[in-house]
Amino acid sequence: MSDATLHATAQDPDDFAVQIADQVESFLVAVTEVAKGDEPDSAVPFLLLEVSQLLLAGGRLGAHEDIVPDERYEPDLGPEPDVDELRENLARLLEPIDVYSEVFDPYEPRKSPVPARISDDLTDVITDLRHGMAHYRAGRTTEALWWWQFSYFSNWGTTASATLRALHSVLAHVRLNQPLEELDGLDTDQSMGDETLEFEAGKVMAEEIGAPLGVRPGK
Repeated sequence: MSDATLHATAQDPDDFAVQIADQVESFLVAVTEVAKGDEPDSAVPFLLLEVSQLLLAGGRLGAHEDIVPDERYEPDLGPEPDVDELRENLARLLEPIDVYSEVFDPYEPRKSPVPARISDDLTDVITDLRHGMAHYRAGRTTEALWWWQFSYFSNWGTTASATLRALHSVLAHVRLNQPLEELDGLDTDQSMGDETLEFEAGKVMAEEIGAPLGVRPGK
């Protein structure tokens, strides 16, 4: 299935595979466009919307019965497309809020939060989705659905959920006028809590997070 026939009119728009592929492709295109930095003022709200919509597709895949691929072994797709430029562009765009803290599994007791990056998370999710899309475009629909479902449970579902919480937190703090008490200058190569940078809360949210990313506090 080529790019030209991905949304051919002969396809049933109510078909489960078509709907999932549409949502996946929409996310891939949207995040790539955001990463170009042409509209930085709307980056965070737009990413929140796109990640939310993607997780709807993930929820549908998760609720679906186990999808079994047609072939025992996954066909070789060749090398994965490079995502370094995309990651770097997102990191520059989101620099004030890129690093956040995350707990990987809420059901594992006594797990400490670890630093994560929105830019890393988004490119990680995109890598998984592109892999499935390559199968879909080659006409291996069941293989694509199997991969998207499997990787939803094993990787991109958790990663996208964490990213959504981080983006939601930024918007909620600013729009509800509930500034953070401190902003951690975390580095993913360092341990949590080291050299924490404390800022005046209102200035941090309004100047370093809100204004550059086009997010305005509520009244």
